[in-house]
Amino acid sequence: MGRFTEYSVVGRKLPTEAEATPKLYRMRIFAPNDVVAKSRFWYYLRQLKKVKKANGEIVALNVIHERRPLKVKNFAIWLRYDSRSGTHNMVKEFRALSRAEAVESMYQDMAARHRARFRNVQILRVAEIAKKDEVRRPYIKQLMEPGLKFPLPHRRTTSKGWFAASRPATWA
Repeated sequence: MGRFTEYSVVGRKLPTEAEATPKLYRMRIFAPNDVVAKSRFWYYLRQLKKVKKANGEIVALNVIHERRPLKVKNFAIWLRYDSRSGTHNMVKEFRALSRAEAVESMYQDMAARHRARFRNVQILRVAEIAKKDEVRRPYIKQLMEPGLKFPLPHRRTTSKGWFAASRPATWA
């Protein structure tokens, strides 16, 4: 798939004589474009409530932008996925600049580690983890140490290039 965008999709069942003002349903959906976002909305609404696209309408479709896109944040993603053996619930943690990037990393990770396709993964919740105590995974905890440094051990100290500027004299 492409890069993900976070959408807020609001929809409802079409008004009828029996129900003049049907209940509105809002979902935050991660999708590569608005067509896929609407499709996923109807997919989930059909599962959760007895509303399908044929007798429903989308009231609003908005793109949700990241509040601070230049700050690295920790995210926890609750998900459900279908494997070859059954359905599993899972919590994964990621470091990313935005919720959409964290979800993109999650889909890549699920494809690599669990062979789960996009259609088999259902995102239940995405939350930013603010405190170090709330982080569960050690590979995320190790990056939250104060004064963390990444040494570069194989740096060349001389500014001289690989080849000398003049040919060396080999005679006495």
